[in-house]
Amino acid sequence: QVQLVESGGGLVQAGGSLRLSCAASGSIFVIDAMGWYRRAPGKERDLVARITGGGRTNYADSVKGRFTISRDNAKNTVYLQMNSLKPEDTAVYYCNAVVRATYWSRSVAYWGQGTQVTVSS
Repeated sequence: QVQLVESGGGLVQAGGSLRLSCAASGSIFVIDAMGWYRRAPGKERDLVARITGGGRTNYADSVKGRFTISRDNAKNTVYLQMNSLKPEDTAVYYCNAVVRATYWSRSVAYWGQGTQVTVSS
C-alpha cells in the first residue's frame, strides 16, 4: 500500500500564490508519474498537471503559465506552485501517484485525501 499526504491548501486572494506538496510513502519501487487533479463544486475531477519520473510535464490549458509542477524523486514528493490564482481555481486538489511496488509489479494509481484551495475575488 501507498499513502499520499498532501499539504499547502488554504484561502488566498485573487492574484496570490500557494504551493501544494504531496509526499508518498509505503511500498514503492518506483513512481512512474505524479500529478495533481482538482474538483470544483458541481464539476468532474480534472487533471491540473502531471509529471513523469523523467521530468516530462503536461498541464491543463487553464493553468499553463501560472502553475508549475515539480518533483523530488529522492523524497517521493511532488509540488504544485500556483501563481496568479483566480477564483475559478477554487477546488479540492487531489494528489495522484502511479506506483510500482516491485520491478515486476503492475502500476497502481493512488490518491490523496484532497486539500481545499479557495481563491477569493
